[in-house]
Amino acid sequence: MFFERPESGELSVLVHLDIQNLSQSNDAREFEELSLSAGADPIALLSGARASPHAKFFIGTGKLDELKTLVVENKAELVIFNHSLTPGQERNLEHELKCRVLDRTGLILDIFAQRARTHEGKLQVELAQLRHMSTRLVRGWTHLERQKGGIGLRGPGETQLETDRRLLRARIKTIEKRLEKVRKQRAQGRRSRARSDIDSISLVGYTNAGKSTLFNALTSSEVYAEDQLFATLDPTMRRIEVPNIGPAIIADTVGFISHLPHRLVEAFRATLEEAASADLLLHVVDSADPERLRNVEQVQEVLTEIGAGDIQQLCVFNKTDLLQNMPPRIDRDENGKPIAVWVSAIKNQGFDLLYRAVSELLGEKLCSGCLRIASGMERLRARLYQAKAVVGETYLDDGSSEIKIRLPEADFNRILASESFAGDQLQWAGINGTEKSGNNLLI
Repeated sequence: MFFERPESGELSVLVHLDIQNLSQSNDAREFEELSLSAGADPIALLSGARASPHAKFFIGTGKLDELKTLVVENKAELVIFNHSLTPGQERNLEHELKCRVLDRTGLILDIFAQRARTHEGKLQVELAQLRHMSTRLVRGWTHLERQKGGIGLRGPGETQLETDRRLLRARIKTIEKRLEKVRKQRAQGRRSRARSDIDSISLVGYTNAGKSTLFNALTSSEVYAEDQLFATLDPTMRRIEVPNIGPAIIADTVGFISHLPHRLVEAFRATLEEAASADLLLHVVDSADPERLRNVEQVQEVLTEIGAGDIQQLCVFNKTDLLQNMPPRIDRDENGKPIAVWVSAIKNQGFDLLYRAVSELLGEKLCSGCLRIASGMERLRARLYQAKAVVGETYLDDGSSEIKIRLPEADFNRILASESFAGDQLQWAGINGTEKSGNNLLI
C-alpha cells in the first residue's frame, strides 16, 4: 500500500440512500449480501432518501450526525456505502467519522481480491484496484509537503504523491502487457477450437444464480460453488458430449451484478471475451429470486457492453427445487424454438431437457437429410462415413443408394469442395431433385 489510511475491521455500518435524480438505484438486500461475502460484520444499516447526493459528504449533514452516532455506539471500524463515492467524499467522510470508508466499487474489488486464485485472475483484480486507487492517492499524503531541500536533503524534485503516481502508472502498464498476452493466448485457443469445429458454450448470469453448481453437474467437475456472491471468479472450461451434436466446450464465467463497475468490465475483458465468442450462451437465472426479471435485465446490459448481446441464448431457470409445483420443462416460442429450460442443478433434475434444447439450438448449424449416391460417387460416400455423418443407408434397385446424413454445415461444404461437388454439380453427379431448405437436404 502506498499510503496510510484508517485501520479497518469487520464491524461495519452500512449506508444506503434512495437518490431520486439517479436513473438507476442499487438494491439494499443485495448490498447486505455483498458485505457478508466480503467478510464484513454488518451491525447497523443507515437508510434514507435525497433528491441528489451531497457534494461534500454524499449524505446530508443530518444523516452524517446519525452516522457518527452509529459508529461511536457500535464501535464500528468500517463504513460501507452502497454507492460510488468521489475521492473527495471518501476523504471528507473519513475525516469526520475517524474510521475507514468504502464505497460499492471498493467493496466489490475487495471481494474479487479474495476470490482470485489463478495468476490471470490476480492480475485482473490488481489492475482494477490500481486504477481505482490512482484517483485516491492524494488523501494519503495531505500531511506531507514537497521533499525538503538543503545540503544532504535535496531530492529529485517530486512530491511523494507524484512518485506514487509514477509507480502506479508503471505497474499498470506492466499488468496491461501481461493481460494482453493472456488475451492473445485465449484468442489462439478459440481459433483452434473454431478450426476443429467444436461448439463453445458459456454459462452467464447474475452472481449466485447457480452457474458453478450447474457446471459441476454437467461436467462431473468440482469447481468451487457456494451460496455467496462472486463465488466464481476464475473461468473454468471443460469438454462435454451433446447428443446428436458431439463434443462441445463449456465455460463457467464470473457472475454479473447490477451496475458492475466499469473498471471491472475493462480489467476482466480477457475473461469476458470467452462469452463474447461463444456459439451459445446459457443464461442461468435463479428462478426463486423475486428480483429475477431485474437481474436478467442487468445481465443483458453487461452482455451488450462486452459485445455478446447478439449471441444466441438459452435461458436456464435454475433452483426449481425451491419452487412449488414446478417440474422441469422446456419453453418454446411460436416457431417451436427452445427459449427457456427449467431445471434444478443441485437435484440433477431436467438435464435431459436441457441437453435436448442445447442440441436443437446448436443443431441449427447442421445439415440433415438424404442424399442419393450414384455409381462413381464412392469417394463422397466414403468421406461421409469417415466424418461419422451417416445415420442410415438404403440401397436402391438401380445400384445407387440413399444415405441419411447429419453433420455440421461447414464440414459438409468442405467435403463437397474436396470432392468437387457443389451446387449444380450435385445434380450433374446424379443427386437429382436435391434441394436445400434451411439447413435440411431433402430429396
